[in-house]
Amino acid sequence: MGNNNILEALNVRVVGSGTRNLVLAHGFGTDQSAWQRILPYFTPNYRVILYDLVCAGSVNPAHFDFRRYTTLDAFVDDLLNILDALNLDRCAYVGHSVSAMIGILAAIRRPDLFSKLILVGASPRFLNDKDYHGGFEEGEIEKVFKAMEANYEAWVSGFAPLAVGADVPEAVREFSRTLFNMRPDITLFVSRTVFNSDLRGVLGLVKVPCCIMQTDKDVSVPASVADYLRDHLGGRNTIEMLETEGHLPHLSAPWLFAQKLRRALTR
Repeated sequence: MGNNNILEALNVRVVGSGTRNLVLAHGFGTDQSAWQRILPYFTPNYRVILYDLVCAGSVNPAHFDFRRYTTLDAFVDDLLNILDALNLDRCAYVGHSVSAMIGILAAIRRPDLFSKLILVGASPRFLNDKDYHGGFEEGEIEKVFKAMEANYEAWVSGFAPLAVGADVPEAVREFSRTLFNMRPDITLFVSRTVFNSDLRGVLGLVKVPCCIMQTDKDVSVPASVADYLRDHLGGRNTIEMLETEGHLPHLSAPWLFAQKLRRALTR
């Protein structure tokens, strides 16, 4: 995809009347609609850039190249191509889940582009290691992959409420909707890419200031991972805890999330 084609292919939108650039990058299983509940808090003061990851159900699956998206680097290329196509020279970046890691890699490549990274529900590695608690054993993940392959609809129905965590049926319905919109083979492929990623070795190369936003209880990311990120990222880093549960606070607790994000952006 060329720089101009990518704006159309990945449904890039620019909204808001502010002068400061704010990129909102959604996580696995959602699309840019996940930010709708918090947008009104930021459009008066920011020029907000939204886009869809190439794996999202809102994107034509013909754009997903199984040979290209075997690592997160191709997703980083997409992000940087979007920012270049929009002629952005500086932005604050909010990345949820896998997009937090995409932001980290992008900031290593092009640190001058980013004034700050806000990392929401971020994990440099989801699998446990000898001296690292990522939250999952390899055998557990393989069972998840098999469940996705065997009956995608049943897997979504079980996974969505677990991921949302908080008792917010509307958020569960919304997350289920965007998961169902994804093509199951693409969902499985990207899941393998994400769970096989290990960014621990490059965290120290990030010099851009970071704020790590973490809920009190997240089935996907243990609280200790936020401490790990704070201690290993190379710049000036803070943690902002959210007094709620789940992996998708922008869906389940948008008002709280917006207040914390506003504070994180101005600190």
